[in-house]
Amino acid sequence: MQINIILAGVGGQGILSIAAVIDHAALQGGLTVRQAEVHGMSQRGGAVQSHLRISDTEIYSDLIAGGTADLILSVEPLEALRYLPWLAPHGRVVTATEPFVNMAAYPAMDEILAELDRTNRPVLINAAELARQTGNTRVSNMVMLGAASPFIGIASEEIESSIERLFQAKGADIVAMNIRAFRKGEEVSQTQA
Repeated sequence: MQINIILAGVGGQGILSIAAVIDHAALQGGLTVRQAEVHGMSQRGGAVQSHLRISDTEIYSDLIAGGTADLILSVEPLEALRYLPWLAPHGRVVTATEPFVNMAAYPAMDEILAELDRTNRPVLINAAELARQTGNTRVSNMVMLGAASPFIGIASEEIESSIERLFQAKGADIVAMNIRAFRKGEEVSQTQA
């Protein structure tokens, strides 16, 4: 088993929390993990991306080669588009559909979605709305993790356990809210997969 995942978004959207949950779940399952990340302009709104490689054998590089990503998990649609050159022909794109307009020349959403539709059955998620349904828009990153979970190769129970460990210091209510968001995203994704 080997899976190459590109996580993409902008600062403040919780990309590194998603990476931490996946990393921990993989390590708890006895898998090898390599990760490389780039933080945008060290502020909200700057591009953030992470290469995440998971395998049941040794991995020798942190970076994913062009055309070999099995999954692009993005919490911002233009950021998903930016990383399409890394996507393998069989790879999947799971992205939020709400734009974070942080530049004057932000492309029209219909153009972005048209490009994403050219990939292998993209999963397009209205993460903000689903997060609102779980009680807080700040958990949209966990909605996106749930939406991507069918393509990660790690059991949902392991991911939920990692969510609990990551957020346990913030209290039981925060843990429960994040797990609800994860399950909501997973449920919606399964209807689109």
